[in-house]
Amino acid sequence: MRTREEALAYGLSFPGTYQEAPFHDPNWQLVRVQGSKKAFLWTYEMDGLIHLNVKVDPQWRDFWRDAYEAVLPGYHQNKEHWNTIRLDGTIPDDDIKRMIAESYDLVTDSPTKRIYEAVKRIPKGHVATYAQVAKMAGNEKMCRAVGNALHKNPDPDHIPCFRVVNAKGQLSGAFAFDGPEEQARRLRADGIVVENGRVDLEKYGMKDPHDE
Repeated sequence: MRTREEALAYGLSFPGTYQEAPFHDPNWQLVRVQGSKKAFLWTYEMDGLIHLNVKVDPQWRDFWRDAYEAVLPGYHQNKEHWNTIRLDGTIPDDDIKRMIAESYDLVTDSPTKRIYEAVKRIPKGHVATYAQVAKMAGNEKMCRAVGNALHKNPDPDHIPCFRVVNAKGQLSGAFAFDGPEEQARRLRADGIVVENGRVDLEKYGMKDPHDE
C-alpha cells in the first residue's frame, strides 16, 4: 500500500464510515465513523510520502513501532494512543490493514456496543439479569446503562433483549416491548416458562462460566 487512495478505500470499507476534509485543506483527508463522528484514519502527504495516523491500543503501540521503522509516534496527536504509518513500501499491506482495522475497532468501541454484543451471547432458552449483562459488557456497575441501551435496541431481530430480566426474574413491562405480553410471548417461543410475569432464574438463568 503506497497511495492515499488505497488507504482511504480500505478505511471506507468498514461499516458506517465516511470521508471528510475538516481543515479546508485537501491534504488532510480523514475517515470517520457515523454517529460519533470520531476519526480512526487520518491521511496526509508529508516529505513526499503519504502518512496515516491510526489509533492504537497502548499494549500494541510499541510493538508496531519496534517492528517497523516506518511506524512512528502519532504526528500532531496523542503519542500514547496514536501511531503514524509512513507509506514507504516497507510495511506489508496486511499489517497496514491490520493497524487500520484495530484503529476502527478502538474508535467504535462503546459501552452500548459492548452491551449489545453481550446480549447476543445469551443462549436461546435462557435469560440473563441486567447485572449479568453489565458484567459481560465489562462493568458490572452499569446496570442502568444496560436498561437504557436495551430500551433503544436498534436491531431487535438480532439483539434479543427480551432475554434480559431483573434480579428477581421479573420481566421488563409493557413499555419495552410494545405490549404487556410481548416479552412473555417471545420468551415462551424460546421454550422458557413465564408465570405471573416472572422467570425461574434457577432453571432458566444463564450460568456464569466462572462459576462452573
